[in-house]
Amino acid sequence: MDLNAGSSYSKSTDRNTDGSLLPNLNLGLKMPFGEILYATKNFDEKLIVGEGGFGKVYKGTLRDGTKVAVKRSEPGRTQGLPEFQTEIMVMSKIRHRHLVSLIGYCYERSEMALVFEFMEKGTLRDHLYTPKEESGKSTSVSGLSWNRRLQLCIDAAKGLHYLHTGLGGSIIHRDVKSTNILLDVHYVAKVADFGISRLGPLEQSHVSTEVKDSFGYLDPEYFRCLQLTKKSDVHCFGVVLLEVLCARPAIDNSLPRQQVNLADWGMSCLMEGELHKIIDPFLVGKINWNSLSRYGETVEKCLKECGVDRPNMADVLWDLEYALQLQHTAVPEQSYEGSNTDVSNNLPLPVIRRLPSHSIAMSSEDEIGSDANIERSSTNPSEVFSQLRMEDAR
Repeated sequence: MDLNAGSSYSKSTDRNTDGSLLPNLNLGLKMPFGEILYATKNFDEKLIVGEGGFGKVYKGTLRDGTKVAVKRSEPGRTQGLPEFQTEIMVMSKIRHRHLVSLIGYCYERSEMALVFEFMEKGTLRDHLYTPKEESGKSTSVSGLSWNRRLQLCIDAAKGLHYLHTGLGGSIIHRDVKSTNILLDVHYVAKVADFGISRLGPLEQSHVSTEVKDSFGYLDPEYFRCLQLTKKSDVHCFGVVLLEVLCARPAIDNSLPRQQVNLADWGMSCLMEGELHKIIDPFLVGKINWNSLSRYGETVEKCLKECGVDRPNMADVLWDLEYALQLQHTAVPEQSYEGSNTDVSNNLPLPVIRRLPSHSIAMSSEDEIGSDANIERSSTNPSEVFSQLRMEDAR
């Protein structure tokens, strides 16, 4: 994929102060180091809001008043110059309301920094559970309604779908997890962190590459074959869906052995028809039975052993919107305590027929650049299925 195709930015080579070359970086986004120091008040530790493989993340304010997040590279971290370059090249080419926007970058005085839009509400994980290293054990922090959780998942799925299908090529995120899904002040979810992403044309079905992924999210097929595909992102997203439902981390060594790995444990419960036993206690009695069933089926499909058996992100998005629609569908109350039956057989589902997958490709209104994208799309359930026909069962 030609990263500079169609770009109005210069293709000239960037040069660091020590004489090293940075090929083809987007000079239109370059920022002086002095602006970075001003925004972060000389990297004041009181402004640290996170930390990752690249380094610490600072909350900052540019001279024009824009709130930003500044990722500063630190020596010895797992991510360095290659990831820095990748993130700039990927993010300077994509604009979507469910992808975190890159505002600028700096490579000066041996400093590497990336400047992003600031996401006021932090990571998705922050709103689900407190990790073990912070509290001694993983604990649910609850608070998000099922409607809200479904909408956040839909937001993230839209962002990933755009990555996989937009720009006349495909981008494989490669590190989908709950800490790389961020929430803005209005609780709109956006996918972030493209440092280890891979790019390629649509006709290329896979990319042979070394294994880089977060423990607990790793696609087993990717691990075995070293062939990265868009279905690897789908698997990781399936783990995120379980995190959202269960409010626990992908790996929790404080639990009994069979429960340590959330993907394995969740699939086991799904196979036994007992998914209801591991949902976040905060959600008990608050999820429409049919909505839970559809959500569980979506998780199961995402976590299939073989990538070819997994859905694409368009299918995942459709299923999540369907689960949201079902949550708003009035059905008789039914307890799932002590039940191990297949819930999809218990209650009638709305009669809905789906259009072919290609009919729900992202439209231009999902990309940043039009006034329609400034405000969040409506979550009115009557508008969710604007591309569906109410006829036969799916």
